Amino acid sequence: MIKKLRIKFICVIMAIVMVLLGTILGVVIHFTGQNMEMQSISMMRRIADRPFQLDNLGKPRDDEVRLPFFTVQLGPRGELIAASGGYFDLSDWNYIQEIVNGALLSDTESGKLNEHNLRYLKSVSPRGYTIVFSDTTTETATLKNMVYSCLAVFFGAMAVFLGISIFLSRWVIRPVEQAWDQQRQFVADASHELKTPLAVIMANAELIQNEDTSETDRRSFSQNILSMTYQMRSLVENMLEMARVDNGTLKMKFYPVDFSQLVSDAALSFQLLFEEKGMGLQYAVQDGISLNGSEQHLYQLLDVLLDNALKYSSPCGTVHIQLNQSGRNCILSVSSPGEPISREDQKNIFKRFYRADKARAMNGSYGLGLAIAESIVEAHKGKIWTESANGYNTFFVLFASVSAESGIHI
Repeated sequence: MIKKLRIKFICVIMAIVMVLLGTILGVVIHFTGQNMEMQSISMMRRIADRPFQLDNLGKPRDDEVRLPFFTVQLGPRGELIAASGGYFDLSDWNYIQEIVNGALLSDTESGKLNEHNLRYLKSVSPRGYTIVFSDTTTETATLKNMVYSCLAVFFGAMAVFLGISIFLSRWVIRPVEQAWDQQRQFVADASHELKTPLAVIMANAELIQNEDTSETDRRSFSQNILSMTYQMRSLVENMLEMARVDNGTLKMKFYPVDFSQLVSDAALSFQLLFEEKGMGLQYAVQDGISLNGSEQHLYQLLDVLLDNALKYSSPCGTVHIQLNQSGRNCILSVSSPGEPISREDQKNIFKRFYRADKARAMNGSYGLGLAIAESIVEAHKGKIWTESANGYNTFFVLFASVSAESGIHI
């Protein structure tokens, strides 16, 4: 699909360039030919006004054209009287009569005798007719050379634009290619994540149907099915959330939110969960920090960060939450003890389905939480990143705050 899209892009660009360049060169050739014809006719008019007084034409101006010409004087009844001109052999009266007849047969004042490479201009006087003939060989050769030059420019420019369009197609299609690759990777990863719980559900369902299975084992297998079902529901909900982000249908209603209170409430809701795992949770929140954002999604962000700390912290460790004002911004940090996150993992940890610890794949985490958190932060014009130092892994979130009051709530 990407290859076809690139080919279509190149074809469209080349078609546009071909039409524009062909039109421009065609207009140049057309107006050049018209200009040469007008200059030739202008010269012939001056000659027709003073026939047989060619010495009085004067020195030509820089923009004036002088072409080989000759004049023919006819009587009132069209009889050939005289012919004059230094550029042509005018001894063949039959030839002169032939071209005169060709000019007289035309109803127009001027025209061309293509078979003789001549342009004529008829002028009526009391004594008869004066016909001025000028040679068009040079004019025709000039236009031919110009056409050949324009064709060379056309094909050369088309070759150059073909190379440019090929380069641009790679640059323009790159975001589409990346999105396509991400979509395929998303489907592959989602299929992989769903495969394991489905296999567990099928295996337990088959064991339940076995007549030799005891009632106690049946209850255990049913519990396993229920547990896997909950995990699959969580995965599907996270996938739908990411799909809404990708499609731009994730609607957020922004209004002033007491972020200090929101952080405190989220910490209190996780307090019991940390205690059940024998871990500690400490938080220091500066009062009065407000944000312009979506309260629902900001709480979801806190839920992701605290849930991540709960799953990946060292046993019996203490997680620290801090929220402080920093100039016109506020910084939230969630620090948890554990194995240090490598620099490579710090770059990739916000990617979908990415887990730094592959061995902990079945702890209910599918590698989508931090990707959702990043999308929420970006929607609020903020920044999220992670650092690892002194045995602690810390996630930082920076937002532009609305206001802040003095005081720390612990």
